[in-house]
Formats: sequence, C-alpha cells, structure tokens
Amino acid sequence: MTKEFQQADLSGRNSFHVKQRAARLVEFETADDLRALFAAGIPDRWMVLAGGNNVLFTCDYDGLLLTPVSQKIEVTEDDGERVRVRVDAGVEWDDLVEWAVRRGLWGIENLSLIPGKAGAAPVQNIGAYGREAKDVIERVEMYCVESGSMLTLDAAHCEFGYRESVFKHALKGRVVITAVEIALTRTPQPHLGYGDVEREVAARGGATLRNIREAIIAIRRTKLPDTAELGNAGSFFKNPIVDQPVAERLKTEWPDMPLYPAQEPGKAKLAAGWLIDKAGMKGYREGRVGVHERQALVLVNLGGATGGEVIALARKVQTAVRDRFGVEIDTEVNIL
Repeated sequence: MTKEFQQADLSGRNSFHVKQRAARLVEFETADDLRALFAAGIPDRWMVLAGGNNVLFTCDYDGLLLTPVSQKIEVTEDDGERVRVRVDAGVEWDDLVEWAVRRGLWGIENLSLIPGKAGAAPVQNIGAYGREAKDVIERVEMYCVESGSMLTLDAAHCEFGYRESVFKHALKGRVVITAVEIALTRTPQPHLGYGDVEREVAARGGATLRNIREAIIAIRRTKLPDTAELGNAGSFFKNPIVDQPVAERLKTEWPDMPLYPAQEPGKAKLAAGWLIDKAGMKGYREGRVGVHERQALVLVNLGGATGGEVIALARKVQTAVRDRFGVEIDTEVNIL
C-alpha cells in the first residue's frame, strides 16, 4: 500500500530541517507497490529518501521521492550460533541494533545510535568505532526500476568501501533497496579498539553486548548534537585516505595526529575531525550555520539556515584544511 503527497514539505523529512519541498513523495511498503508505481513510466527524476539523515537539500526537488515504511525484522536461519536476519528497508537502524542486543546477537552493537533506515545502510556502508555495515551484510534485496523485477545482490558484488558501495555508482538511480539480509552470531565478538570504547565499556563492568551498546550511545551523545535541537546530518565529511608517505610526513610534523590503517595497500586514513579542529574551524559560526563545538565533523543548522548556507560553510572548512595540511576532505552527505 502506498501513500502519496504532492508538494511535500521536507523540513520534517531531513535531519538538517531545511525547508524545501518535493513535487511528489510516495511512501511504499512492498515491491508490488513499486511495480504499480512505475507501471505508468519511469519519472525523469526520482530517488529514495529514507530517513533523510544523510542528505542536504539546497533547492526544491522537482521529481519523485520514494520513502520505505515497511518495518519487518525476521530470522530466516538459525543454527544455534549463526543467525541470519532479513530486515525491511524501512526499519530504523538503531531499532535493529536494539533488537539484536536484546536477543544476544553480536555483530552490529558498535553501530548503535547511527540514525537512518536499514535500507540506507548498504548504500553508505555505514560505520562507526571500527565496524562497518559490510561486516554483517550478506545480501541486499532490490527492485530494478528498468526491468520491474526483484534482484538479490550478494555482498561480494556490492563493491563496499569506506562510505562507498555500488549503490552510489553503477546502480544509482536504477534500483530501490527493499530489504537487507545480515548475519549475526551468538558467539561474543567484542571490538573495543577504537577511540574511548574500551574505557567506557570497562567502566560499565566489561564487554557485554548491553555494555558495549550503552557505552557507544554515551560516547556518541557527548560528541554529536541531537537533530531535534540542532539540524545536522552527523558526520558531514569523510576521513581522508592518503598515500602512506603523505601520512608519515604529516605525522612527523604533527606527532599527536591520529592515524589509522586503510584498506588499500600503501594508504592511511586521517581523522577529518582532528584536521578541521587544528585548522581552527571547530566551533566556528557564520550566521545561521556552524561547525559543532564538540565534534568538528558535524555542521549544524543553528536555526532557519538554507542548504546553500550549509554548503558555503562546508567549502570554507575544506579550504581551511587544504591550506593548513595540503589534504582534501570530501563531503559524506548527499547534496541535492
């Protein structure tokens, strides 16, 4: 079943709370809904707007927005240790994490409190505290707009990378994700080696699923603003990946600079938040927008800002980092 809106107000459907409109917005539940919707033809412009947590509208959207609303979570296989779970695209990601923790299932606890829908997780390959969605995703179910058929893509063909996937490139504008299949385990597999996680977990009594989830929630809440109070999209910038010699040179100049291994050989990952801070932009404000005072990766709408104002600030931050370190930082947020 679908629900359609004309000239839809998007201010409550994007976490930046930017006041733009969409010519047409349709909430859908099933693949049959999508099939019926596209039966009349494929619109010139369309895209999926799930939770609106990784998007910045800079103008009204003159096409069709699709929003998944089905919220079913079901176990499809359980051998006593390994548990496979099918999750509808409309499920809130953090609701899924809580669902897993309550059932003693390991694998996504480090991804606690990440805003957004489950269907968006493979697109962005969401990640936090040393873990990524690709670590648990086995398959992605999707509706092919061109053929009108359902397809299933194995994780090996999703081309997952750091905040990357095939859904942002070859399959962009061609498919609609309807569900994600993930594999969890009952065998404890704590990952505590990132940031303050180990200390916070120890303070709660040790590495249980519940303690890890609560520790990460506490850490995130101290660093990230509540979207209900300050419009934002979480991390606005990606951590830059640079050649190892560049990383070593910077580390020599800045001994306290955080440095992490990258998946690609001969590369290293820098901390964009640290770079922004040292470039003097943490806490910077300009009119109705600003860089958050506790987490420099986050740009915030201080009240009534437009998408254009946010973009202008982002460019200023990028320029400051480039001038100070000679490093480019790319945006993580989808800008429309």
